[in-house]
Amino acid sequence: MPKVVDPAERRRELVEAVLRVMRRDGLEQASVRNVAREAGLSMGSLRHYFASQSELMVFAFRTVIDRIESRLAALEPEPDPTRRAQRLLAELLPLDDERRAENEVWLAFNSRAMVDPALRALRDEGYDALRAGCQAMVTDLSAAGLAPTDVRTEAERLHALLDGLAVHAAMRPDIHTAESLTAAIARHLDALAIERSARDAAEGEDPA
Repeated sequence: MPKVVDPAERRRELVEAVLRVMRRDGLEQASVRNVAREAGLSMGSLRHYFASQSELMVFAFRTVIDRIESRLAALEPEPDPTRRAQRLLAELLPLDDERRAENEVWLAFNSRAMVDPALRALRDEGYDALRAGCQAMVTDLSAAGLAPTDVRTEAERLHALLDGLAVHAAMRPDIHTAESLTAAIARHLDALAIERSARDAAEGEDPA
């Protein structure tokens, strides 16, 4: 009796094969042939699920985005605004093997998106989601008196900080460790609170 293959499970296996090839050999080596070999399948079998390399790349990129969103959605409620922001931001930084792999793949996909319209659309979707997330976090902190009231400017600063830390961690993981990345985020959140406190104090002073 022939083995029944779950198409969704097979697609997940193929995505894992894509990510392994990309991390080990680079994005350009993630061809249909190489991915099929990595997954232990024939090219014909792989094309049954993905008609082209572009389609396979898009699905893999979408999977990375979905993984990040699922982790964020699964976080337990946290009443303290600062701790809540720290926990959310931690899920967006390469603090362990899984997130380091996602970060490396994310950067590779972003590079490829420059010449692949389908990947570019996903890149823009991910960018917009991260930007919106930063704005929501800063809005939350500002409402609690823990960040300046110029939410747009502070959200852009936070977004830039996250992107910069992610790139630095990919380039020099020996320097930019989980501890240093976490500390950088904590310092930034502390600085926001100090800036807000100083501004509130200045506005409360009697000009006379």
